[in-house]
Amino acid sequence: MSQAMTTPATQRRRERRFGMFSLLVLAVMLGVFASSTRGERATFILNDARGQLFELPDLVLPVVPTVILLSAVVAGIAARQFTRGFGSRAVVIVGVVALLFVIAFLTWAAAGGQLSVVGLLRGSLARATPIAFGAMAGVLCERAGVINIAIEGQFLAGAFTAAVVSSIAGDPWVGLIGGISAGVLVAFMLAGLSIRFQADQIVVGVVLIVFATGVTSFLNTQVLSGNPQLNSPTRFPAISVPVLSEIPLIGPVLFRQSLLVFGMIAAVIVLQYGLFQTRWGLRLRSVGEHPLAADTVGIHVLATRYKAVLLGGVFAGIGGSWWTLDAVGQFSREMTGGRGFIALAAMLVGRYSPVGAFGAALIFGFSDQLATSLQLLRVPVPSDLLLTAPYLVTIVVVAGLIGRLRVPAADGKPYVKQ
Repeated sequence: MSQAMTTPATQRRRERRFGMFSLLVLAVMLGVFASSTRGERATFILNDARGQLFELPDLVLPVVPTVILLSAVVAGIAARQFTRGFGSRAVVIVGVVALLFVIAFLTWAAAGGQLSVVGLLRGSLARATPIAFGAMAGVLCERAGVINIAIEGQFLAGAFTAAVVSSIAGDPWVGLIGGISAGVLVAFMLAGLSIRFQADQIVVGVVLIVFATGVTSFLNTQVLSGNPQLNSPTRFPAISVPVLSEIPLIGPVLFRQSLLVFGMIAAVIVLQYGLFQTRWGLRLRSVGEHPLAADTVGIHVLATRYKAVLLGGVFAGIGGSWWTLDAVGQFSREMTGGRGFIALAAMLVGRYSPVGAFGAALIFGFSDQLATSLQLLRVPVPSDLLLTAPYLVTIVVVAGLIGRLRVPAADGKPYVKQ
């Protein structure tokens, strides 16, 4: 009875919180974007410079009328949230408000200039790739009952090793194997300390991040700085899928990417199916929920956890390799920039689901690419502040969208065989 009485009150508080968020968005849209004097019109380019089946006309929007129209929709949503609410659709409606805010912001930012929509979306998918790989590593580990804070360390180890191995071999595939090996090595240390020696898993993760950061920074200074030939990896080229890559707008975004991006999308689909539709996935999840019951029916709990952590190391190693074999083309000190922690946030927002984590990774990838794209426009925002966009978005999304999160029951708890 108590639960039944408190649920409506909790729901109303949630609706009011979402309503306040909508009002805040409305205030920014009207107070900043609608009062713009930077330009009367914003032009959005919908065509790819490398060509497509047919050309789309540029989308030209009047800045102030567009912002006012979007603000009116947000105002209506806010009024509904404060009066009747949206029930179970509240989170979706908040996403709609956020989308309207982004459109208004882009219109304001592109005032008097041009913004390539294809470049923005394609870059967002590419930048979401390492975050999605890292989030899948976290999903595997935590579904099996092991907390993996060390994704950032696995990223750095994978990026460094992939750069060196690819530079020596002259082949990105060999470099990728090296990056995967480095990610698995860090995962093996995590598994040994957490599962075998039952050390505190959060402390172990932090120690491994510090260890990987220190080792890669030292080797970068002492080895790579004086030997640039060891830091010139061969990168994966972009691949265009015949016919599909020529579809206007969608084709260049989805079907004109590197192999690592295509691999990430395939990995999300396979892992989602494997975790929730196969016996392997059921066994893995069982050792993260009730290891004693799993042991009773003959599942080797410790071995299953070891395998899950090591497989997570494979994904994290690929994610780290993305920086040097796809994006940048060389290793630099702490180049991952804390994206391992953003991957953890994506895992939480996605509620320990590969598809959900991928969706969250797209949000963070979009904010990351947006910060880069806006530097090319004359936006009256300091460039240093623009670079903080992914981290600000992470804070807002984690604080506002996670809500009550059900973690695997045995997550972070060492298992001692009875």
